[in-house]
Formats: sequence, C-alpha cells, structure tokens
Amino acid sequence: MSKLYVGNLSNETTEDDLRRLFLENAVTCTNVLLKRGGYAFVDCTEQSLADRAIDKLNGTTFLGVQIVVEPSVAAVQKRRPIRLPTEVGAGEPMTTTNFIGGGVTKLIISNLPSHLSNAELDAIINRFPNQGWERDARSQSIVVTFENHEQAERAYNDLIQTEYEGNYPKMELRGPGGAGGEDKRRGRPRTVGYPLGGSTPGARQTDFPLRILVQSDMVGAIIGRLGSTIRQITQQTRARVDVHRKENVGSLEKAITIFGNPENCTNACKRILEVMKQEATSNNKGEITLKVLAHNNLIGRIIGKCGNTIRRIMQETDTKITVSSINDINSYNLERIITVKGSIDNMSKAESMISAKLRQSYENDLQAIAPQTMMFPGLHPMAMMSTSNMGYGGRGGGYQGGLYSSNYPPVYQHIPPISHAPDAQETTYLYIPNNAVGAMIGTKGSNVRNMIRFSGASVKIAALESEKLERGDNQQSDRRVTIVGSPEAQWKAQYLIFEKMREEGFATGSDDIRLTVEIMVPSLQVGRIIGKGGQNVRELQRMTGSIIKLPEQGAGGPQEDETTVHIIGTFFSVQSAQRRIRAMVSSGTGSGEPRTRGSQQGQQGQQQQPQTQQQQQQQQQQQQQPQQQ
Repeated sequence: MSKLYVGNLSNETTEDDLRRLFLENAVTCTNVLLKRGGYAFVDCTEQSLADRAIDKLNGTTFLGVQIVVEPSVAAVQKRRPIRLPTEVGAGEPMTTTNFIGGGVTKLIISNLPSHLSNAELDAIINRFPNQGWERDARSQSIVVTFENHEQAERAYNDLIQTEYEGNYPKMELRGPGGAGGEDKRRGRPRTVGYPLGGSTPGARQTDFPLRILVQSDMVGAIIGRLGSTIRQITQQTRARVDVHRKENVGSLEKAITIFGNPENCTNACKRILEVMKQEATSNNKGEITLKVLAHNNLIGRIIGKCGNTIRRIMQETDTKITVSSINDINSYNLERIITVKGSIDNMSKAESMISAKLRQSYENDLQAIAPQTMMFPGLHPMAMMSTSNMGYGGRGGGYQGGLYSSNYPPVYQHIPPISHAPDAQETTYLYIPNNAVGAMIGTKGSNVRNMIRFSGASVKIAALESEKLERGDNQQSDRRVTIVGSPEAQWKAQYLIFEKMREEGFATGSDDIRLTVEIMVPSLQVGRIIGKGGQNVRELQRMTGSIIKLPEQGAGGPQEDETTVHIIGTFFSVQSAQRRIRAMVSSGTGSGEPRTRGSQQGQQGQQQQPQTQQQQQQQQQQQQQPQQQ
C-alpha cells in the first residue's frame, strides 16, 4: 500500500472528482481522504501505480488550478534523535527538544489553531518530506526539521497560502538558505531574525512585502463570500494576502499586505485590481487606481533626481504616477501613497517597477548597517536607525520584520510619542556589575568608543576610586555609567550596553538582562509621578513591567531641585518607563526643554521673598521689646 499526497486542490473538488482523475490516468486507488484546506490523501495498491500517478498528475491543471502529487511521508522516521537547542519567534530561546539527526533547515510555524491535535498536525506537516517536528508549548509554535533547504522552502511556499479555520500560518525559515545560519561554534542556530521582527542583511526577498490601499467598500468583493475570492487569489498566485479590514474602523480606505516573491506579489496585486475593476463596473463607480504604500525614507529614491526615476517608470508603462505630500505623514504614520493611473496591465507593470526599486533601496539600507550589526552581533537594525518616532502604528499591518516598520513592537504600542526637540539632551545613569566593566570598555577602550560612535551619545564609566569615596563603600559591586544624549541616542546607547551584558553571559538561564537605571526629575513633579496613594507609579510599573522607586514626597529636602528615580528591569521595560516618566514631566512643566538660567533665578527670587517678609517681622518684634521694658 502506497499513500500519495495531493495538494493545491480547488475548493470545488470532491472525492469523486479525485477518483475519476486517477481512473482516467489508469491509476487504481483504494481510499481517498479529502481534507479541508485544499489537499487530500490517496491510497494506491502498488508502488508502481503511485509512481505512475506522480509522473502523470504532478503539475497538471485540475479544475482550473495546478495540483501537486507526491509521496506522503510518515510522521517521524525511525532515526537516532539528537538534542539541539533552538530559538523560536522573536529571538526568545525555546526549550530543548528532540530532533532527527541530519536536519539542517528548520521551519517555524505559528498562528495555527491551538486546539489542533497531534494527528491533525501530522496530516498538515507530513504532506512534505521531513525529519520530524516538535510542538513548543511556551511559544505555541511548531518546529519542523528538513534535510535540506529545498524541502523546507517547498513546504513554506505551500503552507503560507493555506488557510486553517480562518487563520493563515506565520512561518520563518532557520538554517542554510533561510533567515539564519548554523553557528557551529556555539552548536545552535544563530538568531539572525532579530527580536522585534528585525530583518537581516541578505534576507529572503519575501521579507519586503507589497502594501496597497483599497477603498473600504471594495474589501467585501476582494475577500468574497466566506473568503472564496481571496483564497482563490492566494492559490493561483502562491502569495499570501492579508486584508486589514478590522483596523482603522470607519476609515475610507483599508491596507492590504501581500507576502511572497516579487513575481507572485505582482500577480496577486493584478488579480486584486481585476476584482476591483469588476466591482466598479457593476456599480458604476468609474475608473480604479492603484495606491502603493511606501515608507517616507524610500520615497526619494522612487522619485529620483529631478523626478527622473518616476518619469521613466511613467514613460515605460504608459501610466500617470503621483506621490502624496510629505505634509501628510506624522509620527503616527510614516507611509506615503504612490498613486498609479492607467489600464490594469500598465498599472501592474508600474507596480512591478516601483516594488523592484523599493526592494533594492531597502536592501541597500540593510547593507549600509551590516558593518554595525557585525560589530555587535544580534543587534536589532532599529538600534541603528531613527527611533525618534517610536509611536503608534500606521494604516494597519505594518512591515513584518522590516527596517521601516509602521507598527513598532508591542512594547512600544502604548508609549507616548517623543515630543523633545531633536537636540534636547537627556542624562541617564545606568549601573552595571563591577566585573563587567572590562568587557564593556574593551581592549584600549574599543567597545565603549564603538558605542559612542554608533549611538551618538556620550558614554562615561565612573572610576572605581571616585565612586568609593562618594558612597563610602569599600566593597562596591556596581559601577555607574553616565549617558548623555538625545532620546534617540539614549535608546541606542542603552541598547548596546544591555546587549553587551547579554553577550558576556550575565543573564541567568533564559532570563533577560535586568539593570538599574536612574533619571533625574524636578522635585516638584515627584508627587505627580507617584499619584494619589501611589496610584500612578503602580500603573507605570504594571504597564512597563519595571520596578520604579521614588522617595517619599518631600523627603528630598527643600534644597534639592531634582529627585532621583530608580528604574529596574529589562531593556524594553526600562525604556518604556523612561519615556513615560519624561513625558509626564514634560507635560507637567509645559515644556520638555531644560529650564534656563533666567527662569531659575526667577524662582530663586520668588523663594527669597517670603524670607524677606519674615526678617521684617523679626525686626519689628525686636523694636517693640525695648519699649515694653
């Protein structure tokens, strides 16, 4: 008995249709099991019949779609397992699990329905030759090991367009040819899929998706009844299409993100334009246009010098192309709209040329920061780029794992936008273990110089002797690092310090590095930060995940203009806390700028006025005492 896997079937396919197809090609099948998701398993009595079915039917067109016919592989082959620690998802370490020896490429699958049983997962995964799979309970992902990259990529391309109970799987390739390579020196895959969804230099082209805008009243036609239209588009073009219909409720336009290789993305976009054209014709809505979304950092290269690039695209495709004004972007939305007008074929050609230019510019930017990521392995590209607009998401969806992400990671989704002026300087004190100072400084100060150069901030590590005198501590365990710079420079410098600590192995087990950070706030604002009964500071701790310590209100004494706030936690938690506290202080004082000397003198004058009145009263009392005597 030989079992075959038949994939990429049309939604209208029935078991009788499959039996008839096999009989027409002189293949007798004993059992046909049709599954939801467009695939089936077919049992043949002899291996020769199975081979004949593969030769004749694999790649043929059946009911309007090209089908796949290949051997079905058993769940786990009987080979000696070895133990490999892997990393899954956003750079978080996964528990050590059993994998079959010889697996060199791994496919990490997430966003599958959580209630799927092992048998159902077997049916999904074992359609493709593999060396075994394992479910990670913590991250709710599946890790499948393949013998080579070709097998993994074939599974990736097939699964990425298959819907399971309304969900499309999210996947990541790890290993040779994937998003990351094997670091044989450490005996584990190197995490190149950076935390926060960062991309890696030289990553697959599917890392840069195509994003378009469509009218909200077109979304229903694009999705189709029960998702039939969009499912057909994904099956025919082999691209994944995400319609962000639930985001920005009430808006006139919705974003669509298309994932896949460039040709597949263009084909999917063209099919969407055809659906929109048909819908517009039936409802007398006039001509349709194509609106491509692109990050503002890439727009200049689309336009070109004196508009040469965009003019050439218009001439070669016979289209009219306009770009939205830079005044339309803000800290909440960094995307510009490229509007293309013309016939569907010409708009599709223009989209292909625009996307190619965007992709090339994106890859050039990745290569530009590659030397810095090599200097600091595992460094997220965002640390090398502008972080002054770490605010809210754009039109929905954002770039998955891109340098120019509209939607920053969840830790930043509720952080107030930074309102400081670009040149506003902040001072932060960060404490590191005394035995980490040597690694932080590096040979002849090389590490700390690199931190200063990459971040643009001033980074100074206090001398041991001076701090001993200040603290009166003969057995000092921590050293203070003073960081002075803009909010963007602060983010980068602190990230580099946390990352260096992680590289040197100061984290225990799988825990993240936790350090103490101090910032200074005006003493008059301490009560506002603490809140009534400590309500505000408790809410800050809950939302940021950090420990925040302030002195009791008024405990600092009347002579101290500023009070120290202690923040303890992981990098992202202390960053969130810093930004929130500074935003509270900025809104409380009416300005995020440092107080000028004149304003300080004015305040001193106001403080001196009550003292003068008190002196006058004392003088009057002294004058009255002799008279009474």
